[in-house]
Amino acid sequence: MSSQEAAGIVINVRMSGRERDAGSSAAMLPGIWLASALGASLIAFLSLLAFTRETISPLASGSAAILLASGVIVAVRYAVRDAEAGWPRIARDFSEYIGLFGAICLLGAMASYPIAAMNHGFADARLEAIDRGLRFDWIAWYDMVAAHPGLQLVGRSVYDSIFVTPAILLGYFAVTGAQAEARRFILAFWLAAVLTLCLFSLMPAQGPLAFLWHGPVPYMPVSALYQAELIPALRDHALSSIDPGQLRGLVCAPSFHAASATLFGTTAWIAARPLRWPLVTLNAAMLLATPVEGTHYLTDLIAGMFVALVALAGAGALARVAAVRSAD
Repeated sequence: MSSQEAAGIVINVRMSGRERDAGSSAAMLPGIWLASALGASLIAFLSLLAFTRETISPLASGSAAILLASGVIVAVRYAVRDAEAGWPRIARDFSEYIGLFGAICLLGAMASYPIAAMNHGFADARLEAIDRGLRFDWIAWYDMVAAHPGLQLVGRSVYDSIFVTPAILLGYFAVTGAQAEARRFILAFWLAAVLTLCLFSLMPAQGPLAFLWHGPVPYMPVSALYQAELIPALRDHALSSIDPGQLRGLVCAPSFHAASATLFGTTAWIAARPLRWPLVTLNAAMLLATPVEGTHYLTDLIAGMFVALVALAGAGALARVAAVRSAD
């Protein structure tokens, strides 16, 4: 391939991004909306901390790492704040997207701790009863994975891809200049996180591994027994300090992995067509791995998928509101 042909391909990619944004610019969500959502989340989180008397460990190694990463993101965003084209513009957009997305992830994960400290009881009996009505046998699913090391390796890998797919999507949006799509995706993710935490406050659960399995555990999934161990400790105030670098998944129902898989896959299918099949396949695999690796009931997955659909619909509705406002 000649250098002229290569340059032509790069130009076409950049133009396609600009053209798509031109077509969707009327539905561009104002940046202040995302900033306000993040600000509201921060205020809510601080209020939860004050109410439960939980604290954040400022000297923990995880806190230092997060502060360093945040500083790098802010520095990059500031350094290229006026960029309009080329790699500086891509760096500007990507640092903004990753900063917003990462802040939502961090606040959401930390907020689950004071919420867990406030709620009461466990909903496992109800969730398992619904699974039985759906003819889903979690023990059989777990036995199959426990007996096959290959399934364990694949399951753990795709389960952890929840951190990979959004980086790929946001990188794609930055390269192609699809700012409207990126903002809608981030807003939908924020809505999914808020809905998940609200529902978690109403139906905390230990998870099927703790509730259904008796005796020695032949295979310990990624999520281990964190819900069954940490939630009672938080309620008894035996655990009162949060290390941002050692956060564990406390939400059983609805499954946020299921919500994320649905959100990521749908976004890839609609707004990132070159990545459509790889990302849809990856997130379908993550969904299949979630019952065991996330120690989730099938009911959790169904609820998580529903949360994602509501979040996508909400983000779309807000985008239409933004379009109407920009047209006035």
